[in-house]
This record gives sequence, C-alpha cells and structure tokens, in this order.
Amino acid sequence: MTNDLATPSKSEPGPGAKAGPSSGLGSELGTLLRLAWPMMATQFFIMATGFIDTLMAGRSSALDLAGVTLGGNIMWPAFMLLTGITMALTPIVSQLQGSGNLADAGARIRQALWFALASSIVMVLICLNAEPMYAAMGISGPEVAIASGYLKAAAWGLPAVVFYVALRQVCEGLGQVRLPMWIAAGVVPVNALLNYTFIYGKFGFPALGGVGCGWATAIVFWVELLLMLIVVKQPFFRVTQTFAHWSWPQFRPLLRLLRLGAPIGLAIFLEMAVFSVMGLAIARMGVIELAANSVAGSLNWLTYVLPAGLGAAASIRVGYYVGAAQLTNARNVAGIAFRVSLVYGVIMSLLLVVFRSSLVMMYTNDVEVMQLAAQLILFVALYQIFDDTNAVAVGALRGYKDTQVPMYYGLIGFWLVAIPLGTLLAFGLPDTIFGSPVSSAWQFDPMGVYGYWLALTLGLFIVALMVSVRLFRTSRDEVRINQLAVG
Repeated sequence: MTNDLATPSKSEPGPGAKAGPSSGLGSELGTLLRLAWPMMATQFFIMATGFIDTLMAGRSSALDLAGVTLGGNIMWPAFMLLTGITMALTPIVSQLQGSGNLADAGARIRQALWFALASSIVMVLICLNAEPMYAAMGISGPEVAIASGYLKAAAWGLPAVVFYVALRQVCEGLGQVRLPMWIAAGVVPVNALLNYTFIYGKFGFPALGGVGCGWATAIVFWVELLLMLIVVKQPFFRVTQTFAHWSWPQFRPLLRLLRLGAPIGLAIFLEMAVFSVMGLAIARMGVIELAANSVAGSLNWLTYVLPAGLGAAASIRVGYYVGAAQLTNARNVAGIAFRVSLVYGVIMSLLLVVFRSSLVMMYTNDVEVMQLAAQLILFVALYQIFDDTNAVAVGALRGYKDTQVPMYYGLIGFWLVAIPLGTLLAFGLPDTIFGSPVSSAWQFDPMGVYGYWLALTLGLFIVALMVSVRLFRTSRDEVRINQLAVG
C-alpha cells in the first residue's frame, strides 16, 4: 500500500488513477473497470450470502423459505435505510481525496461512527419486536414464528455489521476496494457452513430450520467486523486519522452527514421497501406465492451485482474528479458507466429468459413454486434495463453529492405508482369505495402476484427515466455541481 493516496499502487487503482484533465475514453473505461470489478465482486459475494440463505432455507422446506423471506422483509429495508446514511462517507472521502484534504476526513468518519452506534440500537429493537408488526399487517401462520425467530437470532449480529458497513464505505471512498472484496468473499463459505450446521442440525447441533439461518447470519456479521478492524490498521486508512483522536457527537457535523446521507438511505429504503411490502402482501396469498416471489427476488438481486458495483465505482471516480475540479472527466465517467450498464441490461434480460427454468431449480424442488417463479422471472427480465441503468445513474449522482432529488424520484415511481397500482392489479377493485358501489363495468379479474410485478416494472421505468435525465443535466451544470460539493 502507498501512503500517497493520490497516486494509487500498482496492485490497486485508486480513484485518482490516470486523473489527467484529458483522459481518453479507452483509458477512462479501463480505469473505471479496474476500480469497479472488485466492487462488483464485493456486491456479488454479498448477494451470494443472501442467495445461499434462500437456497438452503428453501431446501429445508417451502415454509422455512417463506419464514426467512418474511424476516428479511422487515430487517433489510430498515438496515439499508440506516446504513445507507453512512454511504455518504464514500463521496465525502473521495472528494476530500481529490482536493488533497484527506486529513480532514477523520472528524467526519468519527461522527458517522456515532450515527452507526445509534443505528445499531434501533435495528436491534426493530428485529426483537417484529411479531406485533406482522400481526398489525394481518399476517399469521407458522411462517411468522420462523420469521420472528430468524430476526431475534440475527439481531445479535446487527451492531457488528452496521459498523462494518460504515468502515467499508470509507475504504471504498479511498479507492481501496480489494480488501473489502476479500472480506466479502471470505465469509461466503463461512455462511454456507454455518447454515449447514444450524439449518439442518449438523455436528451435534439441533436442526433449527429458518431460525438457524438467523444465527448463521449473526455470526457472519461479527466475522466481517473483526476482519475490517484489521483493515483499518493499514497505512492507507491511518492517513485519515480516524482513530488518532476522540470526538464526542457534534450537532453540526452530524446534521451535514444526515443532509447528504439521509436521501441516500431513504432512496435505497424506498426501493427495498417496495419488495418488502410486496412480499408481505403476497404472504397473504399463500406460502407458494411467497416462496416463488422470494426466488424471483433473489435472482433479481443477483443480476443487480454488476450495475451496483459499477455505480459505486462511478460514484468514487466522479467524486474524485469533482474534488479535483476536473468536471469534464467526471462527466465522461458518468457517461461511460451508463452505457456499460445499458449493454449489460440487454444481455442479462436475454439470459434470464432463456435459462429461467434451470435457475429456479437451484432454489427449490417444489413443482408449484418452480412453475410460478419461472413466470415471475419474465418480469425480472423485462425491467433489467431500467434497474441496471438506474443503479449506475444514482451512483454517479452520489459522486456529485446529488442525492435529494433522486430520492424524490424513488418516492414517485415506487410509492405513488408501483405500490398503489400493484395492489389494485393484484386484488382488483373493492365492491365499494367510500360507501358507494363500484360498477361491474370497472371490475376485472385480480392478477395476484403478477399484478405487483407488472406495476413494479412500470414504476422502475419511471424512476430510471427521471434519474437518467437528472444525471445528464447535473453533469453539465457547473453551478449545481459546485453548490452540491460545498455540503
């Protein structure tokens, strides 16, 4: 590792690699991809742990799969909302590095860690009190007991993973992306072994089914944090002077973090919560529908790996160039990343259509679940292009610290379009609205689970379109960029 963070090591390109004002297309693409591929791999390994959870719970029983899915519908949106706020550390650190003021990062990172502490407490309380939430939503049955047990077990690891994510964001903002990648890779087999032990009852442990998946998750979270504590001792991280001083929580720095990070967390929450609300509504339709929805959702997240990593890399590179006052290069990075995501989305759509039946068979041997999931994957294939370009455009906008407006776009597309329309299509019109009967001419056959996925596709198209236009305009507006950089 080199201490001169503006000049990356040969083994790992930092955000400022080849950062001349006239970087060519091929050079910039190569640098972006060299930075992006470890982040793509990191996202892949993170998704792989979720894939393994779904796969192994599904192999236990459809009921266990449904329980783990219900638990995730509570935990992961809340997790992404709260840890998403600390994602502001990536553009903060990358812009400070680009401007040569990296020593100022430590104070901001310490404030973010105080926020991480508060977030972990909130997360634990949510997971320990999930049963009343399910009851309030009218969800009952044996899968609720599994979901509650899964959440109570996973809660033991939540403080660890919240701190791990915050420190990982700093590493990525510094352009040091391979060590987080190796941590994410290392815990995949650990997660599989622990699932095998606790779900199926091996090595003398009782078979806990879906609840065992929660215990495995908690242990993995602590392993991730312990490995990250080794990483923060490296020279590249010590330059930030994060742990060289002590800082109590301070109102103004925390407020600045919230102004930048809260829209990031809310935007991610709005998108993830859509899947959770869908899952909770679909749970009322039956275990088969819930399990099939889980399979389709898991494959959706796996295909999201590359654009998520590419968007994160674009955020770092754009942030660095903004900090270095090289706005043309920042715009070039955003354009290159967007075009790559578009090509990837088309290719992945075709692959999902062709191999959907084979992919479903990896998750379950339940014939009804397989048939329904294979049909739902067609919707996943349909909106791939929108999902992938949206991920990269949002990532590039974060590099500009343009986070608030994209959050509003997510609110419109997901919550004013997808959820209301999905509910209408899934369950049909009620017999009466505000006490007045609904004419039979307006009635239609409910579409069930298909209605939600169709509405989600439309909502995501709207979000992707608005975010893409926002990126085009922001990347060409020097006044807006400079105003955003002050925050």
